Amino acid sequence: MTDERSAPGAGGVLVVGGGISGLTAALEAAEVGQDVFIVERNPYLGGRVAQLNKYFPKLCPPSCGLEINFKRIKNNRRIRVYPMTEVKQVSGSAGSYQVTIETAPRFVNNNCTGCNACVEACPEDRSNTFNFGLDTTKAIYKPHDHAFPMKYVIDADACNKCGKCVEVCKYDAIEMDMAPKSMTLEVSSIVWATGWNPYDFNKLENLKPESSKAIISNMMMERLAAPGGPTGGKILRPGDNKEPESFAFIQCAGSRDENHLEYCSYICCMASLKQITYVREQYPEAKVTVFYIDLRTPGKYENFRDRFKDDGNVHFVKGKVADIVANDDGGVTVIAENAVTGDKVRETVDLAVLATGMEPAAKSAGAVHGLTMDDNGFIISDAGRGMIAAGCAKKAADVVTSAQNSTAAALQAIQASRR
Repeated sequence: MTDERSAPGAGGVLVVGGGISGLTAALEAAEVGQDVFIVERNPYLGGRVAQLNKYFPKLCPPSCGLEINFKRIKNNRRIRVYPMTEVKQVSGSAGSYQVTIETAPRFVNNNCTGCNACVEACPEDRSNTFNFGLDTTKAIYKPHDHAFPMKYVIDADACNKCGKCVEVCKYDAIEMDMAPKSMTLEVSSIVWATGWNPYDFNKLENLKPESSKAIISNMMMERLAAPGGPTGGKILRPGDNKEPESFAFIQCAGSRDENHLEYCSYICCMASLKQITYVREQYPEAKVTVFYIDLRTPGKYENFRDRFKDDGNVHFVKGKVADIVANDDGGVTVIAENAVTGDKVRETVDLAVLATGMEPAAKSAGAVHGLTMDDNGFIISDAGRGMIAAGCAKKAADVVTSAQNSTAAALQAIQASRR
């Protein structure tokens, strides 16, 4: 590991996380003259928004908003980006923090042109985490079609170091001897925009996601519907690629449950309603059943569900799902009790989508860096200390709300740096 000490932009702002919240905070701060450093653990920027097919409020593809922000970052000399990097240590106090960061080796340098010759030569496969394991990539891969930076990366755990990628690369872009790099930044304030993770649906034992490939998460559904996803945007059942004729959406899969996530994840109901529009675009006659505890369409989204009132093939059942049973034909049977009628419901469908909740990515690990966390693992801002939470690191929220509170976080960070 190489180690260097630096104090670039003393008095600047560190943004931890390069998703939509981190990008918003970084740009707002930099465009009023602040030096900004973005630290992102993934090899690309964009966070969870990059994995969506469409997002609210306009149901735009992620490239719509992200590419504009990427261009603004590229053109702003006050912003420095450190992908594949994590915060290792924070010391100091408000106005003068020393933050040690460590960058993992990418094994691909800036000579990379994205020609794809290395991928064609690579013999090793890896599970594609960007697509939630729905397909594979080679050990050397491009993170996704709109990745920024648009540069390949090698998964060290999947690579057997055969050297075939080095042999075919005409640009000397591959460096198999790259080592981790550590450096220390001097900053006045830190914006924590560490984002969220989909709740692990394998923990939902009664819903048995491991029993059938016909049980997927809502984020997997986003990838199935996305043009750059594993099926080129066609919603097909994993495993046998059947075109589903019936769907079940199971709400609050892990949320509002003292055994999993105690809170409402805010956007899950809206996400499922949005995904029904994906179904309608591809399968106009498909049967859709939504199992819910309460349908929450907050604020400006209140009218969104009205579009389904006249759709005779969309059926809403108020009742919590107790069990999902795998069927021999590849589909599943969803079992629930209708809370209104008291009847037991058994609905056989080709594909079941679990609306898994939003779990803060920082969780208890944030306390290691001196952050104050609530009982659910969200970060509590302390503007007086220059420790500010943004986006879904602060609370479960949609993109618009995340952008708004990230703009506020940037203002607080600037004020802290000028004290």
